[in-house]
Amino acid sequence: MTWVCRKLWKQKDVGRIHMKIELQKVAIDESEELHRLQQLGFCALLEKYRDYDTNPGAESLERIRQRFANNAVDHYWIKLGAKTIGYIRIQQKENNVYRLSQMFILPEFQERGYAQQAIQQAEGKYPQAQTWELDTIKQEPKLRYLYEKMGYRVTGSEHHIQTGMDLIDYTKP
Repeated sequence: MTWVCRKLWKQKDVGRIHMKIELQKVAIDESEELHRLQQLGFCALLEKYRDYDTNPGAESLERIRQRFANNAVDHYWIKLGAKTIGYIRIQQKENNVYRLSQMFILPEFQERGYAQQAIQQAEGKYPQAQTWELDTIKQEPKLRYLYEKMGYRVTGSEHHIQTGMDLIDYTKP
């Protein structure tokens, strides 16, 4: 982790206890907290790729607030007890297609299975979904492994963002 991320995030020893998470709706008046946590959650990828146009860690507070106006988008905190450890955003599209459009787990809680739990719980909230979609950075094997482990399959569609960074589309029937 580089010095910029360290400045935003102070690592705490939280142990290796695996607990069950739950999803809790985010209210628009919590958008400042979402902005702060989103910067923490995406800091390492922002520093690595410096993609200030697409990385949620560089997104403005105003843009986050605008997303709440879209009734086809649901925002959830990922909670571990009383502690907020991440966020997941679900977008409803046409024909019972849903999109996992953004998710992060704060660095100190990563690699403990919480992202898997969040995806399972999010998918469970939308039993009418016939198809799920998402995209992720092609050059990030840990992210790709997570989504493939959860049953998502590469569609073959890619989007070049910049040299050394491409987004790859996934779907899950």
